[in-house]
Parts: sequence; C-alpha cells; structure tokens
Amino acid sequence: MATIPQQVDAPPATTAAPVEREFTIRSRSQTQQALRRFLHNRLAVGALIFYAVMLLVAFFGPLFYSWSFDEGDSNALSAGPGTNGHPLGTDTIGRDLLALMMRGIQRSTYISLIFVVIAGCLGVLIGALAGYFGRYVDNVLMRIVDVILTVPILVFIIVVAANFPSARSPLGIALFIALLGWMDLSRIVRSQFMSLREREYVEAAHALGASNRRIILKHLIPNSLGQIIVWATLGTATAVITEAALSYLGYGVQGSDTSLGRLVAEGAAAADSRPWLFYFPGLAILLIVLSINLIGDGIRDAFDPSANRVRA
Repeated sequence: MATIPQQVDAPPATTAAPVEREFTIRSRSQTQQALRRFLHNRLAVGALIFYAVMLLVAFFGPLFYSWSFDEGDSNALSAGPGTNGHPLGTDTIGRDLLALMMRGIQRSTYISLIFVVIAGCLGVLIGALAGYFGRYVDNVLMRIVDVILTVPILVFIIVVAANFPSARSPLGIALFIALLGWMDLSRIVRSQFMSLREREYVEAAHALGASNRRIILKHLIPNSLGQIIVWATLGTATAVITEAALSYLGYGVQGSDTSLGRLVAEGAAAADSRPWLFYFPGLAILLIVLSINLIGDGIRDAFDPSANRVRA
C-alpha cells in the first residue's frame, strides 16, 4: 500500500520588528538663534574680528612697542613712514604716529564706552517708563525728549567747552555727548514697550501678582535687548564721529593727551607736505566707524525674525 507523503508546513516567516527612531528636538532661545544667524553673516563677523584686532593692538601694543605716544625723537622730526624705526612716520616734534594712533584709539574707545553706558541707562529708563505706564507719564517724558532734541549736540558742547576749558577731557566730552544722546534710544524702547505690554505673558504676569518692576526687568527689557544692542553699536560709532568733529573744531581733548580726532585736526594743516599725519588717523576713524556699522547691521538682522535667511 503506497504511503501518501504528508505536506509539511513551512515555518512562518519571522517579520522584523519595526525599528523605532527617536528624534530629539532641541529648542533654542532667542539669543541662541540670533547668535547663530549672526555667525552666518560673514561680513559682520569679519568686521567684528577686525575691530577686535584693532582694539587689541591699541590697548596691548604699547606694552611691546618701542615708542611712547608722548616721547619725541629728535633725530626724526616730520619723518616719513618707515624712517628710523617709525612705521607710520612722526609728527613735527618727533612723536611716533603709530604710538599716537594707538593712544587715540584708546581715548576714542573710552569716550564711546562711557557714552554707551550712560546714554543707554538714561534711554532705557525713560523709554521704559513712558512705554509701560503710558498716558500722563508718557506725555510728560516725551515732551521733555522733544525739547532736548531741539538742542544741537555740537553747538551745546562747543558753548560749554568754550566757557569751561577744564571740562574738555575725555570724561567730560563723553558725559556731554551722553547727556544729549539718549533720546533716540528712549523712543526705540518706548515703542517696544508699548507693543510688548499687550502680550499674553505680560497679562499673565499681572494676574499672578508680579510687580511692575519685575515685569519691566524680567520680561520687557530682555525682549527689547536686540534693539538696545543695535543702538549701542551704532551709538559707539556716533560717539567716535562726534569726538572727532569736536577735536577737529578745537574743542576736543586738550593737553598732552590725544585722540583720533585731534590727530586729524593737527594733520589737516600739514596734509599737503606731510600727508601721513592726516590720512592715517583719518583712515583709522573710517575703518572703526565702518566696522562698527557693519557689526550693528549684523546684529539687527540677527534679532529681526523677518530677516531669518539662515535656518536657526
């Protein structure tokens, strides 16, 4: 009797278990996103590097340089660039121009830093109070700003400097510029606060019992920081130009000290016979202002959500 072979069922095919992939989403703060966008702006980063190198040379170069800004070389009076160990030449009394320019950049940076700190504090304070409280506070403070805006900064400083020569120091010039240079920032902060005070998180903070001081310091000012930083960079360039204009008119830094504006003023009279005394300090002012403006443009684009050309 023939046996019928039994059909053996094949073992069921094993199906591979689905591979679970984990995706990690990292959230970045507004500051981190702005920094990422800024670093992708090659022009702004290059300007920042250039300005940083210039400051390093100005502040640390005199420690290693063989000439001091107040030291004269009797063997090299009005010497041209590259003469007797003077890379940029000397002035009429033998002072090394490179040493003078390093000192001038120090003084100009000192003036601009004081201006940004004082004018920044005044502008943020006045703008925050006007924009947050509004109504009568806003009307009074903005009318004061309108009155101060009618006073030309250069004319006011010239009048004060002419009557009080002792105030024509780097600190005095910085204070004069700062006391009349905070109005633009106050209007910027005011407009920001008037927009931000209507946001949901501000209303939530009010509902939780947060004080006005805490709301301003913890919520509104940090969210206005981008505009404030942009103003600070552009204000630095404004302070450098204003100081140079005052020194050119003869109302800037006096005495044995110097600044870039004073070097330009002193070199203007000898621009035909000794052009290096005029063009090198003038070029330094041009490069400083240009680099600061490029940095400010880069920061503005970085904090502007509509300018998000780089995926953050």
